[in-house]
Amino acid sequence: MASDSTAAALVVVGVDGSAESVAALRWAAGYVKATGATLRAVMAWHYPAAVGPAPVGVAPAEVTDDVRQHMQDTLDRTVAEVIPDAPDGAVETRISYGHPAQVLLDESEKADLLVVGNRGHGGFTGMLVGSVSVHLVSNAGCPVTVVRGR
Repeated sequence: MASDSTAAALVVVGVDGSAESVAALRWAAGYVKATGATLRAVMAWHYPAAVGPAPVGVAPAEVTDDVRQHMQDTLDRTVAEVIPDAPDGAVETRISYGHPAQVLLDESEKADLLVVGNRGHGGFTGMLVGSVSVHLVSNAGCPVTVVRGR
């Protein structure tokens, strides 16, 4: 685990706007409230690629800036809707470029707990667990909680 005994535990939650990720954020908020941990909500994005790692530098900076701002607005709105009573600055938000599995793996190296929904956008109907969730459970640098939606 990443934290030492003098620092508050860090809980990272992956948010992609899906109902499952909203449920994960809600669960993480309850956990943080009960334990006094610090909460970081992370949203990952990348330009689609047919294979391999997420491509870099494929759009003008203005487009990338607009996309990042849209993602930040979406994340901020989601956090405000799910945790309306959170004091300003109580929830750290982070927008990171890269495939969600890699971004969350990187975050897991600094976290004490990683929380994700059982599947996000792009999953096939009927799947019990998405590929990102499975990858994280198998490879994360900290314990992982997978929150199932309804």
